[in-house]
Order: sequence, then structure tokens, then C-alpha cells
Amino acid sequence: MSSFWLQVDAMDAFTPAQTTELVSRIGAKKARMRIDKMFINSFMGGCLISFGCALALSTNASPWFQTNAPGLIRTISAMVFPVGLIMVVLTGADLFTSYCMYSVVAWLHRRCSFLDLLKTWFVSFFGNMAGVLFFMAVLTGYGGTFESGAYKAEALAFAKGKAVTPEWHQIFLKGILCNWLVCMAVFLAISSREVISKIVSIWFPVMCFVGLGTDHVVANMYFIPLAIFLKAPAPLTVRYYIWKSMIPSLLGNIIGGGLFCGAVYWYLFLADGESIPIHFDYSPANTAVYEQGGPIQREITASGAGTAFDHHHNTKEQQAGELPNSGNGAHSGIAKDLHLNSIKALGRKATWGKKDEETTTNSSGSV
Repeated sequence: MSSFWLQVDAMDAFTPAQTTELVSRIGAKKARMRIDKMFINSFMGGCLISFGCALALSTNASPWFQTNAPGLIRTISAMVFPVGLIMVVLTGADLFTSYCMYSVVAWLHRRCSFLDLLKTWFVSFFGNMAGVLFFMAVLTGYGGTFESGAYKAEALAFAKGKAVTPEWHQIFLKGILCNWLVCMAVFLAISSREVISKIVSIWFPVMCFVGLGTDHVVANMYFIPLAIFLKAPAPLTVRYYIWKSMIPSLLGNIIGGGLFCGAVYWYLFLADGESIPIHFDYSPANTAVYEQGGPIQREITASGAGTAFDHHHNTKEQQAGELPNSGNGAHSGIAKDLHLNSIKALGRKATWGKKDEETTTNSSGSV
């Protein structure tokens, strides 16, 4: 009977201990980065996060929803905001809020000095500020993205809700919650080995922090200065913004990322000084192989690559209790549908066991 194969990547990720070790290595590497490169990288991080800020604010400019379904429009806005952080993580740009975790873990792990920690925080903070203000003023400010109508009204109302309405301690506490979620998103992205998993890992924690209305110091560098640029009424001034919004959200972000993510996971996985081996190979051994004609068997390998999946031609007696199996033996509907639908969607050429052999044997030079 002819058989065919379809290989699908199995789930593969670093363990929490390995991810914490990687965070420490990243923090040490960033601490040794040249200041000019760090500043430019942080400038780009500020610009990229501003894309998400502008898109979320534009989505939020829906007067009917603001009045009749505020929770729904906030959720929709939260769903589009993560595009900024996704671009930051996948391009290797820097955010101050991520440095709160990276640098703390590297410092506690004795891979960088306290002076290095302060340097990375200082450079990344002002690099982010330069990037955000450039994007806000030049690209969306003078570009006229929010200069009139519902967009301007939403920009002014949003900034008021961020800096004027809440109390100082509320912004501080929401800053803790915010960067706890942001650094968890980065932590989960580091634990993932391939791009789709990284995107999903970032998307949901970031959507959560935006939907809860928490305060991200770098994102607020876009929202509140934009309102000041648009001539927001008193008391929203630069001095007011620095005292009422920037300082409490900055301190809260440091605690949320540095303590609840950085210090906690360092203590759990690295404080004992044990060596944590990390294997970066992502090979075809870590795949699930689907074959028409029999179920999948799992085999545990000792190669350090994790769990390898393989196939076998099994008798009906051997098939009992093995997963996954549709119950139809050689005519497995699951295997057939998976093969046909996946090959059609991906435009890939299927390999048909004996049929290919016969074609090769009988061919006489024709294609």
C-alpha cells in the first residue's frame, strides 16, 4: 500500500530555568553594548512602540462605542496595540521596560555591575524618549494624524484619563502591573523557538495590560505629549506630566519588571549557582510525522533535543491504546485530511511512496 508523509513541527520551547539563563545572558550582552549603538537601538524601539500607540489611539476614537460599549472598544484597541512590541522584539530593538528585567537578572547573576545597570537604564530611557517624541511630533503630529475631529478629541481625553484623572499612587500601582505583564511577554517570547510562537507569546500579555488600562512609561511618552502638542487645556503641561505621570509610572515599571519578573525568576532558577545547559539546535528530530496507514508513536531520545516523534507500521493489535489514532486503521481519516488539506494550502508537492518509485523506474528521460 502506498504511503505518504507530512512533517509538522512539534511544540518546542526553552524551560523557565533556561529562559531565565537566556535573560541573564542578554542582559550581560546589552550591558557591554556601545553607548551609541544602545541609544540608536533604543531610539528605534521608541519609534516602533509608537506605531502601536498611534494605532490603538486611532482605533479608540469611536464616540458611539465610548458612550455605549466602552469595554468593547477598549478590548479592540488592546488587540491592535501589541504590533508595536512585536516589532521591537523581533527586530532586536530596545525598550527601557525590558531592560528593567534584563539588567536586574544580569546584575543579580553577577554578569554586570550596578553601574552597568544604571547606564543601560539611563541610555535606553532617553533613547526611547527621543524615538517616541520624534515619531509623535514629526510623523503623527505635523503629519496631522490626530489634528481634528474625533481623533483629536480622543487624544485629549485619553491623555486626561492617563495623567489628570488618576491619583499619583494609582499610576504607580498600575505601572507595576503593566511592566509585570510586558516583561512576562518578553520572557515568553524568549522561551519560544520560532516566530509564530513568539508573536502569540507577546500578543496576549500585552493585550491584557492595555485592556486593563495600566501605565507603560514609554507608551505614555506618546499619549500625553501628543495631547500637549495638540494644545491640551490646563493642568496638562510638561511639568505636570513629568511629576504626575512619568515619575510614578517609571518607578512602577522598574518594580514590576525588575522585581516581579527579574528578581523572582533569578531567585527561583539562578540563585543557587547551578549550571543550566541550553541546546539551541532546532532540528528535524523535533517533528511529528503523520503517515497514512498507522498511528504515531512517541519515542524519548537521550540526545538532549527533547522528545522525538516517529512512525511505525503497526498491526491492529499494536494499535490499541496508542495516540493519536482515528480508529480507522490504514484508512485513517485524520491522517488523510491533514495531508490533503495541508498540501493544498501550502502548495507543497506530496511524496507518494510506491507511486514515486514506479514513476522513477518507468521514466525514460521525460518529465
